[in-house]
Amino acid sequence: MDNPGNPQDRVVPPVEGVAGGGTAYGWNDGGVHVSNPLKGTIDPTEVPTADLVHVWCLPSTANIGPQEVPRNLESISLLAARNERESVQIAIRPKVSWSGSGIAGVVQVQCSDLCSASGDRLIVGQSLTLRRVVPVLGVPDALVPLDLPISQISLQPGETSAVWVSIDVPNAQPPGLYEGEIIINATRGDAEPSLQCLVKAEKHKLFTELRNCLDVVEPIDGKPLDEVVERVKSATTSLRRVLLSPSFSEFFSDNGTVDMMDEDALSNLSVRVKLSLTVWDFIIPTTPSLPAVFGISDTVIEDRFGVEHGSNEWYDALDQHFKWLLQYRISPYFCRWGDSMRVLTYTSPWPAGHPKSDEYLSDPQLAAYAVPHSPVVSCSNDAAKDYLLKEVEILRTKTHWKKAYFYLWDEPLNMEHYESLRSMASEIHAYAPDARVLTTYYCGPGDAPLAPTHFEAFIKVPKFLRPHTQIYCTSEWVFGNREDLVKDVISELQPENGEEWWTYVCMGPSDPHPNWHLGMRGTQHRAVMWRVWKEGGTGFLYWGANCYEKATVPSAEIRFRRGLPPGDGVLFYPGQVFSSSSQPVASLRLERILSGLQDFEYLKLYASRYGREEALALLEKTGVYLGPERYTHEHMPIDIMRGEIFSTCRRS
Repeated sequence: MDNPGNPQDRVVPPVEGVAGGGTAYGWNDGGVHVSNPLKGTIDPTEVPTADLVHVWCLPSTANIGPQEVPRNLESISLLAARNERESVQIAIRPKVSWSGSGIAGVVQVQCSDLCSASGDRLIVGQSLTLRRVVPVLGVPDALVPLDLPISQISLQPGETSAVWVSIDVPNAQPPGLYEGEIIINATRGDAEPSLQCLVKAEKHKLFTELRNCLDVVEPIDGKPLDEVVERVKSATTSLRRVLLSPSFSEFFSDNGTVDMMDEDALSNLSVRVKLSLTVWDFIIPTTPSLPAVFGISDTVIEDRFGVEHGSNEWYDALDQHFKWLLQYRISPYFCRWGDSMRVLTYTSPWPAGHPKSDEYLSDPQLAAYAVPHSPVVSCSNDAAKDYLLKEVEILRTKTHWKKAYFYLWDEPLNMEHYESLRSMASEIHAYAPDARVLTTYYCGPGDAPLAPTHFEAFIKVPKFLRPHTQIYCTSEWVFGNREDLVKDVISELQPENGEEWWTYVCMGPSDPHPNWHLGMRGTQHRAVMWRVWKEGGTGFLYWGANCYEKATVPSAEIRFRRGLPPGDGVLFYPGQVFSSSSQPVASLRLERILSGLQDFEYLKLYASRYGREEALALLEKTGVYLGPERYTHEHMPIDIMRGEIFSTCRRS
């Protein structure tokens, strides 16, 4: 992951909408009393950092808002399998201000490698990364990369900031106890970083930011007024970000220049957060056990990044998004909607015979892939006529064909929709009888009811669609808090004939049920995959991961789509909104999705040793998940469940 400097210093991304989500998140009881605050002019190079800031740790399920109350600092102890990512958060809140610039002050964050007694290491910048938690619509969500191994963060008076720490354990990492520390010390904003290379990196970042401003503003001749306004706003945001960066803090600080702190001073004055990680011998499988297919809107990419459909730049942009999302155990598909919710979906933008297509579809990280029903890129009429037949003929010769599915229509509502879906599926099955067609739905045809009640009609959809659908993907919203109704759906399916039951969330279900809306609890985000495990679904679909409102500049303000719950359809952000980096910026919610998918693998391991009923019992007796309205709001039960699986399944 790129680490494009420290773009996060007090620059909240421009977001359209009303600030929401409350004023504090997570644990707000058990605050720390502050006594004898420092007064007068403060030199952070002569005062222990612990006298200037509160530092404490919180789990990855905590939503740390600006008014989060300090807690006592404790050491971090984590557990991770190989090929797993485990995360934790470090909260920092100023006790006093030591800068005259309008900010409370600047802290320097430095982390070490994690080392085992046998000399094995988890290396900073490779396995260990830091990201600044940035609010979106007033809710902590965006995770903007920080420089490594040393970074600077500006703190605001009376506000809590958070750093997201992630550790990625490689497949071949030797099991054992790994230890290291994260060092935090208050510094003058004009103090130079401890490494000369960071100075060059900061200059390069600022240069790129300023160059991007010109790129955004210069080509405005002849542009519509609304686009000119959008470009000027974008450039203004970038310039403000440059001016507020630590590089310029000396121009609005009362402090004079100081020499870089030496190691003795650093050791005596710093706050040191001890971090230990137990790596065990279980390896999270490279190919996810649960196919989690998530949509990426290609039209959003085309509009925001100014790439023409089918151009080299377009292929590059799609390639970047595809590869980036794979790290989250997600099987991406690109999509564009047509009339009446007909949808063109494809995992590879290249034709099946292209070497790049085989590279995509053979990737072991990919659990399932979408095959387009019609050409992705415009071609001649003759080529379009035979497109589907040729694609299927090639793909059926591949070993990865078993991962293929066709997603043709999103939530059909009436007989016209259902008949169109049937017709398209019939054409596919004429060429490939073993092809899998996936259909998302939450109701039967409204103009030709299949049964007297809505739910009864919903239950009858498989019989109505058979044999034109093999993957019946239902909305979790339909079940409400009646998870016992799941058996009614499953009883209608014919698994012996290859039929599967998948689920999805979209606008619903709403609070308190598990979903990925902005402002929901962290455990509520993670519980989506606990629910999938408990209900027995064999796959999961999410309609969109980048479906924010249209924009024509990469760094333009973030706008969630009107009419949708905040965050719905948006799981990551364009990197250019926060810095000069083009690397996508993950949300807290996306990280929690990954954690939920990893929990799924833990439960699957436990079930393989002791049976599914025992795994379900573990999920419930630890209090992690009992139902869509009964799941833990605290993190501790998650650690207890994972610890129990570790204790019982590790090699003796």
